[in-house]
Amino acid sequence: MTPTEELLELPFLKAIDDTLKAYQYSKRCNGLRVMAEATKWGKRGATVNAISPGIVITPLANDELNGPRKEGYRKMLSLSPAGRAGTPDEIGDLGEFLLSHKGRFISGSDILINGGTTASYWFGDLQYLKETH
Repeated sequence: MTPTEELLELPFLKAIDDTLKAYQYSKRCNGLRVMAEATKWGKRGATVNAISPGIVITPLANDELNGPRKEGYRKMLSLSPAGRAGTPDEIGDLGEFLLSHKGRFISGSDILINGGTTASYWFGDLQYLKETH
């Protein structure tokens, strides 16, 4: 719950020495912040959630899939349970659900929508990545 202007002074953040670790910390902290905000906003009748997409076919993803690290990205997608990247429409469909009456009981959640890539990282064919990072 550190104020934004004080974040860079946290000792554990000063110890981060690579971009992957910085990304992982930012994702985890975002999920925790969403939980904290859900408790506040819930008193006003609102829900607060985060959507954490994996690789989604956008101009940025196209650059990555055709850039210098393309082999790693393509292998990651092929070894994920879905075997492909997501689409903007799939992310939008989740957002639509969360904002509709059907999602009204979901609050304080960080919803991972990545075709099972994270599951594969921990329990499947992408476990080799843990050894290299």
